[in-house]
Amino acid sequence: MYAAYGVASPFLPAFVNSRGIAPEELGLVLGTATAVRLVSAPLAGRIGDLLGALRTVLVLCIALAALTTLGYLRAEHFWAFLAVSALQAAALAPMSVLADALALGAAKRQGFEYGWVRGTGSAAFIAGTLAAGQAVAAAGLGVIVALQALLLGVAAGAALFVPDLPQPHAARAGRESVMSLLRLREFRYVVLIAALVLGSHAMHDAFAMIRWRAAGVGPQTGAMLWSEAVLAEVIVFFAIGPALLRRLTPTGALALAAIAGIVRWGVLAASTQVLAAQAIYGTVGIGGATALATFSSGSLYARLGAAGFWVMALICAGALPLVWRLGRSSALH
Repeated sequence: MYAAYGVASPFLPAFVNSRGIAPEELGLVLGTATAVRLVSAPLAGRIGDLLGALRTVLVLCIALAALTTLGYLRAEHFWAFLAVSALQAAALAPMSVLADALALGAAKRQGFEYGWVRGTGSAAFIAGTLAAGQAVAAAGLGVIVALQALLLGVAAGAALFVPDLPQPHAARAGRESVMSLLRLREFRYVVLIAALVLGSHAMHDAFAMIRWRAAGVGPQTGAMLWSEAVLAEVIVFFAIGPALLRRLTPTGALALAAIAGIVRWGVLAASTQVLAAQAIYGTVGIGGATALATFSSGSLYARLGAAGFWVMALICAGALPLVWRLGRSSALH
Protein backbone atom coordinates (compact mmCIF):
# COMPACT_ATOMS: atom_id res chain seq x y z
CA MET A 1 0.00 0.00 0.00
CA TYR A 2 2.75 2.44 0.94
CA ALA A 3 4.79 1.46 -2.09
CA ALA A 4 1.74 2.46 -4.15
CA TYR A 5 1.75 5.84 -2.43
CA GLY A 6 5.46 6.17 -3.11
CA VAL A 7 5.37 5.55 -6.85
CA ALA A 8 2.74 8.24 -7.46
CA SER A 9 2.78 10.90 -4.73
CA PRO A 10 5.96 12.72 -5.84
CA PHE A 11 5.23 12.50 -9.57
CA LEU A 12 1.44 12.79 -9.91
CA PRO A 13 1.32 16.62 -9.83
CA ALA A 14 4.01 16.73 -12.51
CA PHE A 15 2.05 14.19 -14.58
CA VAL A 16 -1.15 16.26 -14.35
CA ASN A 17 0.78 19.44 -15.15
CA SER A 18 2.33 17.74 -18.18
CA ARG A 19 -1.18 17.09 -19.53
CA GLY A 20 -1.82 20.82 -19.90
CA ILE A 21 -3.23 21.65 -16.45
CA ALA A 22 -2.04 25.11 -15.33
CA PRO A 23 -0.63 25.67 -11.82
CA GLU A 24 -3.81 27.44 -10.65
CA GLU A 25 -5.93 24.54 -11.89
CA LEU A 26 -3.51 22.01 -10.42
CA GLY A 27 -3.90 23.68 -7.02
CA LEU A 28 -7.67 23.28 -7.30
CA VAL A 29 -7.39 19.65 -8.37
CA LEU A 30 -5.08 18.70 -5.51
CA GLY A 31 -6.86 20.90 -2.97
CA THR A 32 -10.22 19.33 -3.81
CA ALA A 33 -8.71 15.88 -3.36
CA THR A 34 -7.40 16.88 0.07
CA ALA A 35 -10.80 18.27 1.07
CA VAL A 36 -12.52 15.05 -0.06
CA ARG A 37 -10.18 13.06 2.19
CA LEU A 38 -11.46 14.96 5.21
CA VAL A 39 -14.89 13.45 4.62
CA SER A 40 -14.21 10.01 3.18
CA ALA A 41 -11.65 8.81 5.76
CA PRO A 42 -13.82 9.24 8.89
CA LEU A 43 -16.92 8.10 6.98
CA ALA A 44 -15.32 4.84 5.89
CA GLY A 45 -13.98 4.27 9.40
CA ARG A 46 -17.42 4.85 10.87
CA ILE A 47 -19.01 2.41 8.40
CA GLY A 48 -16.38 -0.21 9.19
CA ASP A 49 -17.01 0.21 12.92
CA LEU A 50 -20.78 0.00 12.60
CA LEU A 51 -20.61 -3.10 10.42
CA GLY A 52 -17.79 -4.68 12.40
CA ALA A 53 -15.91 -5.15 9.14
CA LEU A 54 -12.87 -2.87 8.99
CA ARG A 55 -10.95 -5.36 6.85
CA THR A 56 -13.76 -5.64 4.29
CA VAL A 57 -14.03 -1.86 3.99
CA LEU A 58 -10.25 -1.65 3.63
CA VAL A 59 -10.21 -4.21 0.80
CA LEU A 60 -13.03 -2.40 -1.02
CA CYS A 61 -11.31 0.97 -0.67
CA ILE A 62 -8.00 -0.33 -2.01
CA ALA A 63 -9.69 -2.06 -4.95
CA LEU A 64 -11.71 1.07 -5.77
CA ALA A 65 -8.54 3.17 -5.55
CA ALA A 66 -6.82 0.86 -8.03
CA LEU A 67 -9.67 1.25 -10.51
CA THR A 68 -10.01 5.02 -10.19
CA THR A 69 -6.24 5.47 -10.57
CA LEU A 70 -6.50 4.19 -14.14
CA GLY A 71 -8.83 7.10 -14.88
CA TYR A 72 -5.82 9.41 -15.03
CA LEU A 73 -4.75 7.75 -18.27
CA ARG A 74 -7.97 8.86 -20.01
CA ALA A 75 -8.35 12.33 -18.48
CA GLU A 76 -7.70 15.14 -20.94
CA HIS A 77 -8.93 18.41 -19.37
CA PHE A 78 -9.36 20.17 -16.04
CA TRP A 79 -12.82 18.85 -15.16
CA ALA A 80 -11.85 15.28 -15.97
CA PHE A 81 -8.75 15.49 -13.78
CA LEU A 82 -10.82 17.11 -11.02
CA ALA A 83 -13.35 14.26 -11.09
CA VAL A 84 -10.75 11.49 -11.21
CA SER A 85 -8.71 13.11 -8.45
CA ALA A 86 -11.74 13.47 -6.18
CA LEU A 87 -12.86 9.87 -6.75
CA GLN A 88 -9.39 8.50 -6.18
CA ALA A 89 -8.96 10.60 -3.03
CA ALA A 90 -12.26 9.30 -1.66
CA ALA A 91 -10.95 5.74 -2.02
CA LEU A 92 -7.35 6.40 -0.96
CA ALA A 93 -8.02 8.43 2.19
CA PRO A 94 -9.55 5.66 4.34
CA MET A 95 -6.80 3.17 3.50
CA SER A 96 -4.13 4.32 5.93
CA VAL A 97 -6.71 5.03 8.66
CA LEU A 98 -8.23 1.55 8.41
CA ALA A 99 -4.84 -0.15 8.06
CA ASP A 100 -3.56 1.72 11.13
CA ALA A 101 -6.60 0.64 13.15
CA LEU A 102 -6.09 -3.00 12.19
CA ALA A 103 -2.34 -2.83 12.82
CA LEU A 104 -2.78 -1.16 16.22
CA GLY A 105 -5.36 -3.76 17.21
CA ALA A 106 -3.02 -6.57 16.22
CA ALA A 107 -0.11 -4.89 18.04
CA LYS A 108 -2.10 -4.78 21.27
CA ARG A 109 -3.18 -8.43 20.97
CA GLN A 110 0.18 -9.83 19.91
CA GLY A 111 2.53 -7.43 21.67
CA PHE A 112 4.65 -6.13 18.78
CA GLU A 113 5.83 -2.55 18.20
CA TYR A 114 3.43 -0.63 15.94
CA GLY A 115 6.10 1.94 15.08
CA TRP A 116 8.10 -0.76 13.34
CA VAL A 117 5.13 -1.56 11.12
CA ARG A 118 4.62 2.11 10.28
CA GLY A 119 8.34 2.56 9.70
CA THR A 120 8.33 -0.40 7.33
CA GLY A 121 5.53 1.33 5.44
CA SER A 122 7.67 4.44 5.08
CA ALA A 123 10.55 2.28 3.86
CA ALA A 124 8.23 0.78 1.24
CA PHE A 125 7.25 4.31 0.22
CA ILE A 126 10.94 5.09 -0.35
CA ALA A 127 11.43 1.93 -2.41
CA GLY A 128 8.41 2.82 -4.52
CA THR A 129 9.59 6.39 -5.05
CA LEU A 130 13.09 5.34 -6.09
CA ALA A 131 11.72 2.67 -8.44
CA ALA A 132 9.31 5.20 -9.94
CA GLY A 133 12.17 7.63 -10.56
CA GLN A 134 13.93 5.01 -12.66
CA ALA A 135 10.71 4.06 -14.44
CA VAL A 136 9.83 7.68 -15.27
CA ALA A 137 13.30 8.26 -16.68
CA ALA A 138 12.86 5.22 -18.92
CA ALA A 139 9.19 5.42 -19.90
CA GLY A 140 7.84 8.87 -19.01
CA LEU A 141 5.49 10.15 -16.33
CA GLY A 142 2.52 8.05 -17.45
CA VAL A 143 4.16 4.90 -16.09
CA ILE A 144 3.42 5.95 -12.51
CA VAL A 145 -0.32 5.50 -13.09
CA ALA A 146 0.10 1.89 -14.17
CA LEU A 147 2.53 1.17 -11.35
CA GLN A 148 0.23 2.58 -8.69
CA ALA A 149 -2.81 0.72 -10.02
CA LEU A 150 -0.80 -2.54 -10.09
CA LEU A 151 0.52 -2.12 -6.55
CA LEU A 152 -2.91 -1.20 -5.22
CA GLY A 153 -4.34 -4.31 -6.85
CA VAL A 154 -1.73 -6.44 -5.09
CA ALA A 155 -2.43 -4.61 -1.81
CA ALA A 156 -6.16 -5.35 -2.11
CA GLY A 157 -5.39 -9.05 -2.45
CA ALA A 158 -2.97 -8.96 0.50
CA ALA A 159 -5.51 -7.15 2.68
CA LEU A 160 -7.82 -10.17 2.43
CA PHE A 161 -5.42 -12.01 4.75
CA VAL A 162 -5.16 -9.28 7.39
CA PRO A 163 -6.72 -10.32 10.73
CA ASP A 164 -9.84 -8.29 11.44
CA LEU A 165 -10.46 -6.64 14.80
CA PRO A 166 -12.49 -9.09 16.90
CA GLN A 167 -14.54 -6.38 18.62
CA PRO A 168 -14.29 -3.06 16.82
CA HIS A 169 -15.61 -0.18 18.85
CA ALA A 170 -17.74 2.46 17.20
CA ALA A 171 -16.91 6.06 17.94
CA ARG A 172 -19.37 7.49 20.44
CA ALA A 173 -18.02 10.96 21.02
CA GLY A 174 -20.84 13.47 20.87
CA ARG A 175 -20.97 17.21 20.56
CA GLU A 176 -20.26 17.76 24.25
CA SER A 177 -17.08 15.68 24.25
CA VAL A 178 -15.82 17.55 21.17
CA MET A 179 -16.52 20.91 22.78
CA SER A 180 -14.75 19.77 25.95
CA LEU A 181 -11.70 18.93 23.85
CA LEU A 182 -11.77 22.29 22.06
CA ARG A 183 -11.95 24.08 25.40
CA LEU A 184 -8.49 22.74 26.28
CA ARG A 185 -6.07 25.59 25.55
CA GLU A 186 -3.10 23.26 25.03
CA PHE A 187 -5.06 21.22 22.48
CA ARG A 188 -5.97 24.36 20.52
CA TYR A 189 -2.31 25.42 20.46
CA VAL A 190 -1.17 22.01 19.22
CA VAL A 191 -3.76 22.00 16.43
CA LEU A 192 -2.80 25.52 15.29
CA ILE A 193 0.92 24.78 15.39
CA ALA A 194 0.52 21.55 13.44
CA ALA A 195 -1.78 23.30 10.96
CA LEU A 196 0.85 25.96 10.26
CA VAL A 197 3.85 23.66 10.08
CA LEU A 198 2.25 20.74 8.24
CA GLY A 199 0.02 22.97 6.13
CA SER A 200 3.16 24.64 4.80
CA HIS A 201 4.04 21.32 3.13
CA ALA A 202 1.18 21.70 0.66
CA MET A 203 3.18 23.61 -1.94
CA HIS A 204 6.03 21.12 -1.68
CA ASP A 205 3.76 18.14 -2.25
CA ALA A 206 2.14 19.83 -5.24
CA PHE A 207 5.02 21.68 -6.91
CA ALA A 208 8.42 20.46 -5.67
CA MET A 209 8.81 17.89 -8.44
CA ILE A 210 7.59 20.43 -11.03
CA ARG A 211 10.11 22.94 -9.67
CA TRP A 212 12.95 20.43 -9.86
CA ARG A 213 12.04 19.25 -13.35
CA ALA A 214 11.93 22.84 -14.61
CA ALA A 215 15.42 23.35 -13.16
CA GLY A 216 16.77 20.30 -14.96
CA VAL A 217 16.76 17.91 -12.01
CA GLY A 218 16.09 14.45 -13.43
CA PRO A 219 13.38 12.09 -12.14
CA GLN A 220 15.87 9.73 -10.49
CA THR A 221 17.46 12.58 -8.55
CA GLY A 222 14.07 14.05 -7.71
CA ALA A 223 12.96 10.68 -6.38
CA MET A 224 16.08 10.52 -4.20
CA LEU A 225 15.42 14.00 -2.78
CA TRP A 226 11.83 13.09 -1.99
CA SER A 227 12.89 9.77 -0.48
CA GLU A 228 15.42 11.51 1.76
CA ALA A 229 12.58 13.22 3.60
CA VAL A 230 10.65 9.97 4.01
CA LEU A 231 13.84 8.26 5.21
CA ALA A 232 13.77 10.70 8.11
CA GLU A 233 10.38 9.24 9.06
CA VAL A 234 11.84 5.74 9.10
CA ILE A 235 14.70 6.86 11.35
CA VAL A 236 12.29 8.61 13.70
CA PHE A 237 9.92 5.63 13.89
CA PHE A 238 12.66 3.06 14.45
CA ALA A 239 15.29 4.96 16.42
CA ILE A 240 15.40 8.57 17.54
CA GLY A 241 11.76 9.59 18.02
CA PRO A 242 11.23 8.66 21.70
CA ALA A 243 14.68 9.92 22.74
CA LEU A 244 14.15 13.18 20.84
CA LEU A 245 10.86 13.81 22.61
CA ARG A 246 12.41 13.04 26.01
CA ARG A 247 15.31 15.43 25.47
CA LEU A 248 13.46 18.30 23.78
CA THR A 249 10.00 17.75 25.29
CA PRO A 250 7.02 17.83 22.90
CA THR A 251 7.08 21.65 22.92
CA GLY A 252 10.75 21.70 21.93
CA ALA A 253 10.09 19.18 19.17
CA LEU A 254 7.35 21.41 17.77
CA ALA A 255 9.72 24.38 17.78
CA LEU A 256 12.35 22.30 15.99
CA ALA A 257 9.79 21.32 13.34
CA ALA A 258 8.83 24.96 12.73
CA ILE A 259 12.48 26.07 12.46
CA ALA A 260 13.29 23.15 10.15
CA GLY A 261 10.36 24.16 7.95
CA ILE A 262 11.66 27.73 7.70
CA VAL A 263 15.08 26.46 6.64
CA ARG A 264 13.63 23.92 4.22
CA TRP A 265 11.31 26.25 2.37
CA GLY A 266 13.95 28.97 2.29
CA VAL A 267 16.36 26.58 0.59
CA LEU A 268 13.70 25.44 -1.88
CA ALA A 269 12.79 29.03 -2.71
CA ALA A 270 16.39 30.09 -3.29
CA SER A 271 18.12 27.07 -4.81
CA THR A 272 17.71 23.92 -6.85
CA GLN A 273 21.21 22.65 -6.06
CA VAL A 274 20.95 18.95 -5.32
CA LEU A 275 23.39 19.18 -2.38
CA ALA A 276 21.09 21.66 -0.53
CA ALA A 277 19.83 20.25 2.76
CA GLN A 278 16.29 18.86 3.02
CA ALA A 279 14.60 19.37 6.38
CA ILE A 280 12.73 16.60 8.19
CA TYR A 281 9.27 15.73 6.93
CA GLY A 282 6.40 15.97 9.36
CA THR A 283 4.76 12.63 10.11
CA VAL A 284 1.31 13.85 11.04
CA GLY A 285 -0.79 16.08 8.77
CA ILE A 286 -3.56 18.51 9.53
CA GLY A 287 -5.96 17.86 6.67
CA GLY A 288 -7.93 21.11 6.72
CA ALA A 289 -4.85 23.32 6.73
CA THR A 290 -3.26 21.26 3.98
CA ALA A 291 -6.39 21.52 1.84
CA LEU A 292 -6.55 25.30 2.20
CA ALA A 293 -2.84 25.68 1.57
CA THR A 294 -3.02 23.45 -1.50
CA PHE A 295 -5.87 25.48 -2.95
CA SER A 296 -3.83 28.66 -2.57
CA SER A 297 -0.51 27.13 -3.59
CA GLY A 298 -1.56 26.96 -7.24
CA SER A 299 -2.06 30.72 -7.46
CA LEU A 300 1.09 31.36 -5.43
CA TYR A 301 3.22 29.16 -7.68
CA ALA A 302 1.68 30.65 -10.83
CA ARG A 303 2.42 34.20 -9.67
CA LEU A 304 5.66 33.79 -7.73
CA GLY A 305 7.16 30.54 -8.96
CA ALA A 306 9.79 29.18 -6.57
CA ALA A 307 9.55 32.38 -4.50
CA GLY A 308 6.19 31.08 -3.27
CA PHE A 309 8.09 28.80 -0.91
CA TRP A 310 9.05 31.91 1.07
CA VAL A 311 5.35 32.19 1.91
CA MET A 312 5.49 28.62 3.21
CA ALA A 313 8.48 29.63 5.35
CA LEU A 314 6.47 32.53 6.81
CA ILE A 315 3.65 30.11 7.63
CA CYS A 316 6.09 27.96 9.60
CA ALA A 317 7.44 31.08 11.33
CA GLY A 318 3.90 31.84 12.45
CA ALA A 319 3.95 28.65 14.50
CA LEU A 320 6.86 29.75 16.71
CA PRO A 321 4.95 32.30 18.87
CA LEU A 322 2.29 29.63 19.40
CA VAL A 323 4.94 27.13 20.47
CA TRP A 324 6.20 29.67 23.03
CA ARG A 325 2.68 30.19 24.34
CA LEU A 326 2.10 26.44 24.50
CA GLY A 327 5.28 26.06 26.52
CA ARG A 328 4.17 28.74 28.98
CA SER A 329 0.67 27.26 29.21
CA SER A 330 2.07 23.78 29.90
CA ALA A 331 4.43 25.17 32.54
CA LEU A 332 1.51 26.80 34.36
CA HIS A 333 -0.20 23.43 34.60
